[in-house]
Amino acid sequence: SLSTGLDLPGRFLFATLTLMTLIAILVFIEEAVYIYRKIPSSKRSIIIWINAAAPVISTTSCIGMWVPRSIMFTEFTAGIFFAIVIHKFLMMLIKECGGQKVLLRRFENGRFTISTGPCCCCCLCLPRVPITRQALFWLKLGTFQFAVFRPVLIFLSIVLWTNGNYVLYNSSPKGPELWINCFVGALTLLALWAVGIMFRKVRILLKCKNIIPKFALYQFIVILNHLQTTIINILATQKIIPCAPPLSSTARGSYIVQQLLIMEMFLITVISRAFYRRKYHDLEPPECVAEEPGDKNQTP
Repeated sequence: SLSTGLDLPGRFLFATLTLMTLIAILVFIEEAVYIYRKIPSSKRSIIIWINAAAPVISTTSCIGMWVPRSIMFTEFTAGIFFAIVIHKFLMMLIKECGGQKVLLRRFENGRFTISTGPCCCCCLCLPRVPITRQALFWLKLGTFQFAVFRPVLIFLSIVLWTNGNYVLYNSSPKGPELWINCFVGALTLLALWAVGIMFRKVRILLKCKNIIPKFALYQFIVILNHLQTTIINILATQKIIPCAPPLSSTARGSYIVQQLLIMEMFLITVISRAFYRRKYHDLEPPECVAEEPGDKNQTP
């Protein structure tokens, strides 16, 4: 019914977006084969997971575009996958420093700056936390909780949806969607805060491995997949995005989100290939590396 209801420009748009999704999948498969052959086994699976984020979101958006009734499952599948990717990105930062033991030696006298975004960027009075095994455990727990609890909340949402209690894009305080989304939002901020704390400490050390562009791509996925989607859905529910029969405002907003995500994730997939496909040299031993500008260098 969808294909018969499209005019010629609409069919051309759907075909073009589907082709972009297929190209993104092929680019990822080619990159995954390269990573499997060239990257050490300790980092291999983590890097493949991170690179799969954009193609997976593009694929779920394409399925939701062609099969509108599947939007509940496609959005939740992308949400579960990206929750795991956030944890994997934190683990990649630790692995790129040589692992947890080497990182603790490298920053033996260093401290984490916890007054960083998105939670505490304005709380400059917060103390700096010593870099210890316990501090690393809490950072990993901050992302791991998101990878565990978000699938649980998504499963609860699907159960309520099948029973008719959960309605997509219903922001009424009487419904469960608002409260589940608020809880998911709090867990998301906590996970992003943990990644931000770690990145702020290691960004200078890992600059030689292009960690800043990699972090920027990861941030773009977060912003586009969450903030952009939320804003467009709010505009649709408030009827600011007008309906276009036979599509209602919310249905049209959903189409806009999916089409934008396909194009954006295609670009991120291609750009990610350029940064993750390169071969980077291992870091020097901890005794020869400064922690941050202004820190004292340790002599061998």
